[in-house]
Amino acid sequence: MFTVPFAAGGPADVIARILANGMSKVLNQQFVVENTVGAGGTIGTAKVASSPPDGYSLLLMHISHAANVAFYPNLRYDPVKDFEPIGLVAESPMAIVARKDFPASNFKEFITYLSANNDKMTYGFAGIGSASHLCSLLFFHAINTAVNGAPYKGTAPALNDLLGGHLDFMCDQTINVLQPAKSGLVKAFAATTPQRLKVAPDLPTIAESGLPDFQMVGLVRNVRAEGTPKPVIDKLSAALQKALQDPEV
Repeated sequence: MFTVPFAAGGPADVIARILANGMSKVLNQQFVVENTVGAGGTIGTAKVASSPPDGYSLLLMHISHAANVAFYPNLRYDPVKDFEPIGLVAESPMAIVARKDFPASNFKEFITYLSANNDKMTYGFAGIGSASHLCSLLFFHAINTAVNGAPYKGTAPALNDLLGGHLDFMCDQTINVLQPAKSGLVKAFAATTPQRLKVAPDLPTIAESGLPDFQMVGLVRNVRAEGTPKPVIDKLSAALQKALQDPEV
């Protein structure tokens, strides 16, 4: 079972379900995805940490696994000692997107408008310490401003509110926001990668749009509770690597 500590329909959930299908084929054993949400992913992570170390409970997590140490001083687990890594699943670029009627036509105009109206703006993110939260904080630090934030149990519900015009903008993984942007449901202003994305060559990067040192790419990895026997870890790791070579995956 894959535990995704964020809401269904978000980027981590999408990646987990694709990977679950791939690894199910490799191991000839059905993987299911369970969303255990809340507290920036720490609730689901704690659940996996306390599960039996038999290889049947896996966690799909990103940068929050490290960052939550700073945001949650009373974690019920140790992100290093209580887990065994299985492997890197994906690099997940991010992008800054806004409601479709946001009064800016490019990223520089977006920064100008945001800086002048920061007390009137609201951004969405998937809980304290999530990738979307960290991306937003890094961005605010870069432009020396602060904006009111609305925490959600995942970026999928946050994106729904952005589509409905209840939020002004958010920074989220491209797997979640590029399709709505291409459909005109949101405005995509910039990607957080050093170079433009092959899947969105017309989307400029933040670095080329006035913040040359800005960069953020989320690393999604698969981990298992500490104490899992090495042969089990090796088998899961080999299955992961084989699944990632599957063209469907």
